[in-house]
Amino acid sequence: MSGNNLVLPIVLWGRTAPTHCISSLLVLDDCSAVITGCHDGQICLWDMTPELQVPPRAMLFGHTSSITCLAKANACTDKQYIVSASENGEMCLWDVNDGRCIEFSKLACAHTDIQFYQFTIGTQREGRLLCNGHYPEVLVLDASSLEVLYSLVSKISPDWISAMSIIRSHRTQEDTVVAVSVTGILKVWIITAEVSRMQDLDPVFEEESKPIQCQNCQSISFCHFTQNSLLVVCSKYWRVFDAGDYSLLCSVPSEADQGWTGGDFISADKVIVWTEDGCSYIYKLPPSCLSASEHFRSDVGKTREGAVPPLIYKIADQPDKKLLICPPVTRFFFSRREPFHKLLIQGDSEGRLSMWNVPDKLSFCLSTELPVSCTLSLQESFDGLMPVSSGIIDQLSAQPGKEQPIKVTASVYIPAQGRLVCGREDGSIILVPATQTAIVQLLQGEHMLRRGWPPHRTLRGHRNKVTCVLYPYQVSPRYDQRALVSGGVDFSVIVWDIFTGEMKHIFCVHGGEITQLLVPPENCSTRVQHCVCSVASDHSVGLLSLKERKCIMLASRHLFPIQVIKWRPADDYLVVGCSDGSVYVWQMDTGALDRCVMGLTAVEILNACDELAPATVDALSHPAVNLKQAMTRRSLAALKNMAQHKLQTLATNLLAADNADKGNLPKYSHNALVVQAMKTNVSDPDMHVLFFDVEAVIIQLLTEEAQRPNPTLVSPRLFCMDKLNPSLIPMFAQVKETMKETIKEHLLDDDEEEEEEQRRREEKSKSLSLLEYNLTMDTAKLFMSCLHAWGLNQQLDLICLERLGMLRPHCPISFGLISRGGHMSLMLPTFKVDQNWELKLTLSDIVGKGTYGLSRAVTTQHLLSVISLANTLMGMTNATFVGEHMKKAPTR
Repeated sequence: MSGNNLVLPIVLWGRTAPTHCISSLLVLDDCSAVITGCHDGQICLWDMTPELQVPPRAMLFGHTSSITCLAKANACTDKQYIVSASENGEMCLWDVNDGRCIEFSKLACAHTDIQFYQFTIGTQREGRLLCNGHYPEVLVLDASSLEVLYSLVSKISPDWISAMSIIRSHRTQEDTVVAVSVTGILKVWIITAEVSRMQDLDPVFEEESKPIQCQNCQSISFCHFTQNSLLVVCSKYWRVFDAGDYSLLCSVPSEADQGWTGGDFISADKVIVWTEDGCSYIYKLPPSCLSASEHFRSDVGKTREGAVPPLIYKIADQPDKKLLICPPVTRFFFSRREPFHKLLIQGDSEGRLSMWNVPDKLSFCLSTELPVSCTLSLQESFDGLMPVSSGIIDQLSAQPGKEQPIKVTASVYIPAQGRLVCGREDGSIILVPATQTAIVQLLQGEHMLRRGWPPHRTLRGHRNKVTCVLYPYQVSPRYDQRALVSGGVDFSVIVWDIFTGEMKHIFCVHGGEITQLLVPPENCSTRVQHCVCSVASDHSVGLLSLKERKCIMLASRHLFPIQVIKWRPADDYLVVGCSDGSVYVWQMDTGALDRCVMGLTAVEILNACDELAPATVDALSHPAVNLKQAMTRRSLAALKNMAQHKLQTLATNLLAADNADKGNLPKYSHNALVVQAMKTNVSDPDMHVLFFDVEAVIIQLLTEEAQRPNPTLVSPRLFCMDKLNPSLIPMFAQVKETMKETIKEHLLDDDEEEEEEQRRREEKSKSLSLLEYNLTMDTAKLFMSCLHAWGLNQQLDLICLERLGMLRPHCPISFGLISRGGHMSLMLPTFKVDQNWELKLTLSDIVGKGTYGLSRAVTTQHLLSVISLANTLMGMTNATFVGEHMKKAPTR
């Protein structure tokens, strides 16, 4: 939860699985889950069954750049914590069971490997994280708070550490860290319990430093079976060293075209080593490497080039493998608990996990390859879903004769109007009421069969995919309330009238697809204030004036793709940061290039812009960051006071003024429902997360209750027109007008474009809503229908359906959890509660048990929400989900 407010996410993933190009991989000690990190910054949790199946469970959002390493962060099994680190120095501590982020921090350095180390002081168990990466020491962090305690430093030739391993030796009773630096020098630090008692930030120097000629070291593994040898894998060769005096026992070069990327011991006399293309090889070590053999260390210093240990097994990748963008990530893992699996696991750039169970007894046979035990990609698990996972407007996007609906490629939600604007890959833009389209996609009812439902409007103007949509009025009230701006791959930016659907203007100033549309800050010059800023893939930036309908500035001399746009309004500067690190400073009024700088000056200029305007968001940033900023913290007490104050004001206004203009009453500032479009990768279609703010729903329900006139005033007798109270006549006229409007909207179809065009022009001055309906009640209905535990109590289900007007979900609902700092875990639709249930349970049972069988944190939030919302509805007069517009709407 973010701050004190209760916000519950529900995800509409759509049919396309998110891109998950795997960059790091971890298996939990008890073989219950596999965790994969990807190059886009998300982390995926895969459950592992005893039969070695890996259904993906949830996706964690929080990092804003590529995940470089994952490690376990505690030793006990009841609480399974992992730590993740990304390229830009972010670190997060996650609870694997419910996907919560427990702690996060950001360091100025990037880690490439993290090892967990636990020791005991008296009765107290302490956990440490040892990190190495692009810095010349090993940092030691507290495993629970992620703060840096001290570092392991080199006295002799300090350098970046390529790889390291923690050795717990029973012989010496000392725990040591063995590491190899990038220059091929082996370093040894002793870390026993004394180290933990040292002063904070005191450096610990190495005990031993020895050049071993291992450049480009990929991994170091200690042999737990004999505790006598070390396997050091470099890209050009792998070598086995004696763990006592670090003398070389054996060395094997790689093939000419292949580089080794890692390896491990699978038994006392066998090692497994893998290459960058995903092939793995198992070698039997010669007797001179085995401490139990009489020939142990018989040829130290006399290794002959021809003495390559025999290759006994090859584990190749699947033969039908497509060309992959990135080399696959391979890890070997053996569990020290039941079941004692020895697993080779591989993750690739298509989001596919493959697993091989390595048998204990391996025969000398090169002709047979080890069969893969399990292989599954995210997309395959999405394709196998029945019913399929729905997107936000799938019912309106179905294509005749095609399985896949038209993909949504850009969207914006307008809370003030309750509408969602979706740009699609065919160039059309669709406007829909957000709650109703969510009800159609998630819940059963006759609305599922109605053609063209939910009511919508289609804007056609782009010749191909819509890449971005912006509603400037939402960002700043200085813009025209009607203007909606969209950009596409056809190089054009179009301005629409959101109420009439009319195309107002087309800007064609860029020579590449539009990648971003943003709003300049408040304190720019008056001319720039009426502009939107557009960024295109031809590395150009434009300022397009919506008032003058012309481009007032085009900055187009950037040599590299644009990464960030910043502003210096006081100096009239637009600052453009490119992917090569160069920064261009443009004058907005004249369009002249003020300067172009690189290096430290460039960084300082960008930082100076941040200091000036901390409120402006780095607009080209990751959707996860924008979410973080959206989920601001606020106090519950203040919120309650505000609600009471609002309700009192409303009551006073209603009593005081008979003709009080209800439209001008102050509204509660937080929205009951926010729809946020997200993508894990630029190439993906949008998936949508519905954020329900429970407090906001309750406050809006109470506010509307207070606004509603006293039921004794409007009794059914009054509906006879002749006896009608004269003050009510305008109200009825308005209702009649609304009903006409509603029916007209329902019957609006794309075929009747011409006569509609005429009518639209006449209606231009009038603000048209898609459909008059009670937004708050609809939101409450959607929310309660999703949260109810269907299938657990048949009688209660019947009452909910028939008496309360709730709707049953037609697919399992993917919930989420917001934790510290706006970090989120979103449940994937592929998550099955229990493999054995599948045959016995109906869909509704899976829905009920899926809602309340995820995690304790999610269940607590759901129960709190259901109880508080149900209490509010029970305390209202005439609050009902039954018999509103959905039932009465004309059938097509």
